[in-house]
Amino acid sequence: MGSKPTTIDEYIAQYPEEIRQILSRIRAVIRESAPDAVEKISYNMPAFYLNGGLVWFAAHKRHIGFYTRTPAMEAAIEELSAHKGTKGSVHFPLDRPIPYDLIGRIVKVRVEENRK
Repeated sequence: MGSKPTTIDEYIAQYPEEIRQILSRIRAVIRESAPDAVEKISYNMPAFYLNGGLVWFAAHKRHIGFYTRTPAMEAAIEELSAHKGTKGSVHFPLDRPIPYDLIGRIVKVRVEENRK
């Protein structure tokens, strides 16, 4: 990848078409689930802010990383345990269907957490 992107459009544009479609759909799901959130690039990846950091996502070689896993989110969404990740992330493998509905629910839980 060339220069660091300064917008989410630039970030998405640097990937092959198949990945661009996934990233664009994730972006759309986040916008639908958090229409008041502000888009930006943070930590060199697409980010959405609403009363603070809401969610981040990034394309990797074998997965899409979705960053913002919190204890309250885990309690609210059981199927998160079925997805690999790190302490603060969920990994969606590129060789399986991306669970866009789950992403939308994660964002809605994060919106509620950030509004408190």
